[in-house]
Amino acid sequence: MTTWGIVVAAGSGTRFGGAKQYEQLGAQRVLDWAVQALRPFCDGVVLVVTEGHAGRHEPGVDAVVTGGSTRSESVRAGLAAVPAEADIVVVHDAVRPLASPDLFEAVVGAVVAGADGAVPGVPVSDTVKRVGEGCFVIETLDRSQLVAVQTPQAFRTRALRGAHGMGADTTDDAALVESAGGRVVVVPGDPANIKLTAPHDLVVAEALLAPQ
Repeated sequence: MTTWGIVVAAGSGTRFGGAKQYEQLGAQRVLDWAVQALRPFCDGVVLVVTEGHAGRHEPGVDAVVTGGSTRSESVRAGLAAVPAEADIVVVHDAVRPLASPDLFEAVVGAVVAGADGAVPGVPVSDTVKRVGEGCFVIETLDRSQLVAVQTPQAFRTRALRGAHGMGADTTDDAALVESAGGRVVVVPGDPANIKLTAPHDLVVAEALLAPQ
């Protein structure tokens, strides 16, 4: 089966204070770690960047495209550059530089086995409450049925294109596939597969990369 990857690197990094995907992490940029992690599992890789970084050469990728104002628009821009013959698409966030080979193997393997989509998930350790206006608690959720979802996420290309063809916006591609009636499964995630959101996350990532 032909597999292509999309690395989403079009975020502005508002909470971080800048474009965190271009921050230095060890010997290379954050997004380089993400591309290198994805590359061995794909026949081709599309990198989605901000307009200010469009047109620049980027190592390890087959195409560089400009993203949109939302994550979903950016993924759609990446999908447009994926060849029609691709059977599976793996979507990965550039700001998750520590994704392990096991995660890529697991999500792709689940789609090969028959799922429309597969996402890594880690158990939620905190008590989670749903609140309404005024921060009044509406309910306390059963955390035994909750997982925190990560990338990489793998999908049958037809299912992902169809879901994005509806034009909706969400922070999670699997949610679009689910809404379109697709069957999405969860594989074990990795707590070390952190998403860089705030500056201290970069310090944590550097510590995790340091030789033990």
